[in-house]
Amino acid sequence: MIIDGLEAFSGKNILLLQGPVGPFFRRFATDLRRQGATVHAINFNGGDWLFNGKDAINFRSHPREWRSFFENLLNDLDIDIVFLFGDCRPIHIVAHQIATQYGVQIGVFEEGYVRPNFITLEKNGVNNHSSAAREAQFYFSQKAIPTPKEKQVGYAFPQMMTWAFLYYVCSLLLKPFFWHYRHHRRLHIVEGYIWTRSFLRKAYYRITERNMQKKLTTTLSKQYFLLPLQVYNDAQIHTHSDFATVETFIRHVVTSFSKHAPLGTHLVIKHHPMDRGYNDYSNWLQQLEFLYDLSGRVHYIHDQHLPSLLDHAIGTVVVNSTVGLSALLHGSPLKVCGRAMYDFKGLTYQGTLDEFWREAPDEKVDGKLFDSFRNYLIATTQINGNFYKRIKGEKAATGLSWIALKNGADSIQPNKFRSDSHIHG
Repeated sequence: MIIDGLEAFSGKNILLLQGPVGPFFRRFATDLRRQGATVHAINFNGGDWLFNGKDAINFRSHPREWRSFFENLLNDLDIDIVFLFGDCRPIHIVAHQIATQYGVQIGVFEEGYVRPNFITLEKNGVNNHSSAAREAQFYFSQKAIPTPKEKQVGYAFPQMMTWAFLYYVCSLLLKPFFWHYRHHRRLHIVEGYIWTRSFLRKAYYRITERNMQKKLTTTLSKQYFLLPLQVYNDAQIHTHSDFATVETFIRHVVTSFSKHAPLGTHLVIKHHPMDRGYNDYSNWLQQLEFLYDLSGRVHYIHDQHLPSLLDHAIGTVVVNSTVGLSALLHGSPLKVCGRAMYDFKGLTYQGTLDEFWREAPDEKVDGKLFDSFRNYLIATTQINGNFYKRIKGEKAATGLSWIALKNGADSIQPNKFRSDSHIHG
């Protein structure tokens, strides 16, 4: 969907559903219109209205009416392409089903598979819904795709916080005008308290964990397994895994570690930074440590430097996080416990978790395969940039650097190993 750049959308009738918090979709609409596309957008709540503007279409009806509303909209506007952010939101799942029935193209934005300087735009679906091939043979059959030069985005957290604050405040203030709207995540004034608590905890952990980085990269180097957690309400958990909650996943891993990991090895559990204000697993982990007789072998950390942790770990265990791609980049043997588009032979460990603890030291990531996979992924699904902060000097309203591979497009072979029929069941 991206190898021909923005020009590929010239003359198309395009509909934008919900985007990331902030003005990204409005800026994207500007870029599309500059290419000659006709663009429509839908407001589902006050936050959407704030950033899309008054010219967007307001959907204020009950969710049960969304299906017929969307179907009529596709017909009335003669839509060619629907863009959305995240394919697991209830309104997007329904839209995906209907658009597929009508033969309308679907472009799904998501946070970058390759971070921090890329965002994802993929046809039909992302993450485990991705149509990316899951066979080493496919990537080895490709002509060499050079590693692209990428522009640095820089620190974008302040911008993300600003847009999120404005989005949620406006959603709450305009709730009476969008009374039937149900957000895919909690939309409440208590979120302000949670974000404040997150900042306070970050400062607290900086003090209490000030020696952990050094300990993990010296004394405990190559003596621990890394377990990076995900946000408690992440679609990667409730849609792309068989674990009901993050706690269920933690217990699964700790139980296996206690029974099968070599004596003297440690388990380092890293909390997700975006979940810091919501959950604190410290007391519960202490109970698990006592219950499974793992005193001194389980370490719960928060804001340490992830690349360094990956370099010094024996191996890494994830549900399906994009941290898994970072682990592969650093050559860290990886066990995936959920469903992930990068989980196939040659990249990840294919045995059981119980076996992983002892076999990880002998497991090797196929560096050549990973480079081919990563470069193909960037060429076909990744755009240099960020949803919340524009790259300086870019002419696009979004501030994205569209890496058009027109000269090398012919070398990219079609995917014969994973068809669109796999997407969304």
